[in-house]
Order: sequence, then structure tokens, then C-alpha cells
Amino acid sequence: MRIAEITGYPVKVGHRNQFIVIVETNEGIVGVGEGGISGRELAMQGMLAHLRGFLLGEDPRRIEHLWQTMYRGAYFEGGKILGATIAAVDIALWDILGKALGVPVYQLLGGATRDRVQCFATPGTLNGPECVERARELAAAGWRYLRFVPGMPNTGWTGESGEVFEPFEAIEAALHWIGEIRNALGPGIELSIDFHHRLSVAEAALFCQRAAPLHLHFVEEPIRAESPEAYRQLRAMTGVPFAIGEEFSSKWAFAPFIEQGLLNYARLDVSNVGGLTEAKKIAGWCEAHYIDVMPHNPLGPVTTAATIHLAAALPNFAQLEYQHRLAEVSPPDLFPVMPALDGDSFPLPATPGLGVEFDPRAAADHPFEPWEAPRWRRRDGSYTNW
Repeated sequence: MRIAEITGYPVKVGHRNQFIVIVETNEGIVGVGEGGISGRELAMQGMLAHLRGFLLGEDPRRIEHLWQTMYRGAYFEGGKILGATIAAVDIALWDILGKALGVPVYQLLGGATRDRVQCFATPGTLNGPECVERARELAAAGWRYLRFVPGMPNTGWTGESGEVFEPFEAIEAALHWIGEIRNALGPGIELSIDFHHRLSVAEAALFCQRAAPLHLHFVEEPIRAESPEAYRQLRAMTGVPFAIGEEFSSKWAFAPFIEQGLLNYARLDVSNVGGLTEAKKIAGWCEAHYIDVMPHNPLGPVTTAATIHLAAALPNFAQLEYQHRLAEVSPPDLFPVMPALDGDSFPLPATPGLGVEFDPRAAADHPFEPWEAPRWRRRDGSYTNW
């Protein structure tokens, strides 16, 4: 079996784009993958053109060998665009191998360690009574794990570009509304918050210290993650569990956070971190340090499918991110076969490969449109993280 063609498809899905990669073989078996750097699909397309130049004609079953060649082959190793593009190809290669052998991908990763893949929901923004009602609705529907995002109080804040985000005001609002949600739902529901890199070390420490009585499941990405030393400082100031790693593009980025005990949940993203090949290695490293894997999953059906297979095979899996607003806009013409949520979890896939299909013929009906992440500012006009 040989790789006959590799094609990237930047397509508009919902409010932004996805980057889908199709790998075709000379035996008619086709694999699908996805690259995860949202907003930089054209950069991944350019990188894919470089990789395609030497992948054509290779045996797609030599997954580890091809991973090493893609990562190290240009001498300049690493980087987020390379990691995400490798991920898309790697996921497609596992899909091909599963289809060729007639088994679901999780069987190739070691077999099932669980019967279902538990998810957590993201009800919305902590800036008004609506977040309490949405939390009530999801809890009543059987969801046991809820993650929220911070907002701005009394502003009609929606998270659009150009809006003002002031950390201390957002912290006050978050503490208030998480407290209201905890009072409404009681202790049986796990609550968490994703600050998306928006705080400084001092701001994050203040939030975590004041949130201690709320017994949060985790605080996700409270500060930017380029500096393990900054997280080491923050860790010394709070015992709240941290979920870190969604933007990491390799095992080497995870290394100091795992080895120094700076994270409790590894938020690896299979479409950013180099695919299933790299994710499985990171998960094993985490297991050795008693760290659970809680995959990042904000994209589309292909990443969701790949992550379900990973989660099924991991002994140290916690929960999988599930965002209703994203999952419900996946067009069936683009994805005629995709994973189906059952309550608050996914059943184990039963079909060979990933169990997701992409129809390239529909791509023209969902043309790529340039999209940039929102640009937020402080009241003084300075830039702040989205």
C-alpha cells in the first residue's frame, strides 16, 4: 500500500474554519484528519504542501517512521503549524490503518479501557443569571461536569472583537456566579473555569485563593503557558488543580509541566500536538506521574472522533471537552458520518477506522473565509488575551 494523494480542505463550519486533510492510497482506502490551529488554516495548507512532496509513494502504515520524518525532515524541528499539520496527516494514517485491518482505531492503540467516553459541557459565560439557568438545564439533563468561561459584569458582554476585558472585574463576576451555581446545584456537580491565558500570576493567585471554598474541579489555563517558571510560582500560591496544555505542539512542550508537577489535567489536543502518535506518548508520560488526560476539543467531528479513540484506550483519561454550540453546526453534507453523543458521553466506536467521514465534493459549498480571533483590550486601550 502506498500514499497516492494528500489534499487539504480549509472549509467554513459555523463561525470559523476547519482544516481537513484527506490521505488517499493506491488501494482505494482513504483516511481523514484535522489540523487544529484555528485561524491559521492557510499556513497549515502551505506546510502540507511541503510534507506532501516526500510523503507521496510512502507506505501509510509506517506511522511512527513517517511522524519522525515529518517532524525532523526539514532540520528545523517543531513549531505549532508543523505540529498541527503533522497531526492532520497522522490522524488520517491511523484511520487508514484501522480501515485496512478492519478494526476501530482504539483497538490499535491498545484496546478499550472503558465502556464510554465521559464528556464535560461548557454552558457559557459567567456574567448573569442566564449562566445559572443553563447550568440547571444541563444538570437536569444528566451532565455532571460543567466548565464555564469568565465574562464582564453588567455590560451585555458577548466576547466579540473590540470588547473590554478587565481581569479583576471578571474575577469578581466569576466568583459570584460560580457561587450562585454551586448554591443552585449543590455539591454533586463538578464546576470548573477556563481563563484562556487572560490573567497574570498575581491575578490568577487571587482568584484561586478566593475560589477555594467553591471546591473547583480545575482552573484551566489561568496564565499564558510559555513559562513553566511562572506556573511554578503560581502553583506555590494555590492548591487548586490546573488544566494546562491545549496549545502545546509536542511532548517536549509538555515535559517541564509534567515532570515538575505543574498540571493536574493534561489538556492535550490531538489536532495540535502531532496527532494520535504523539498524544499516546504524552499520555503514557502523564500516567507515570499520576496525571490525568483531559483532551482539548473545540473543533469539529474529525478531531472529536480521533479523541474518542484516544480516550477509549487510555487508563488515565478524565473527561472529553464537548461544546454544544460547535457540535450542533457540523454540516451533514461535509460530514455524512460523525460521532453521536449519547447523553453526556460517547459510546465506543464500532466501525473500522475513526468512524467519521468527510465528503470533499461538499467543500465548495462551505468555502474558506478569513477569520481572526477576537481582539480584546483593557480600558486603557492595551491589548489583552482572548
